[in-house]
Amino acid sequence: MSKLPDTLTIGQVADRSGVPHTALRFYEERGLIASERTAGNQRRYARSVLRRLAFIRTAQRVGLSLEDVQQALAALPDGRTPTKSDWSRLSTTWQAELDARIDALQRLRDRLTSCIGCGCLSLRSCYLHNFQDEQAANGPGAPKLKPAGEGGL
Repeated sequence: MSKLPDTLTIGQVADRSGVPHTALRFYEERGLIASERTAGNQRRYARSVLRRLAFIRTAQRVGLSLEDVQQALAALPDGRTPTKSDWSRLSTTWQAELDARIDALQRLRDRLTSCIGCGCLSLRSCYLHNFQDEQAANGPGAPKLKPAGEGGL
């Protein structure tokens, strides 16, 4: 296997990362990744962009928004690629958010075994059934599905 060059074309980055060209351009527009331009105006990415993309995709996979990721990457000195210790520190700051999401998903899983948001809301056996709008006093949305930390029932 040949050594990866120091700079990569957009096609090489897409192939190696599994991130489509369009997403790479979008991430670049949002300031999540950066490229240099050749004399022919072609993008060239530093090899380290692969780790940065892995960080972005992992954060997205656990449900974090691109804004969360952008803030985290902006906090790194000189826009460098996140290290293992950076990920550890950043993931600690996201712990409460992730815990709330896990709680919400567990509530959904445990309470909606046969009906996942079908919209019927008329079946007496449906956990979301809101007879006579009795849940209105608990605020907007579906209080029975909210995470406990957000006042869910």
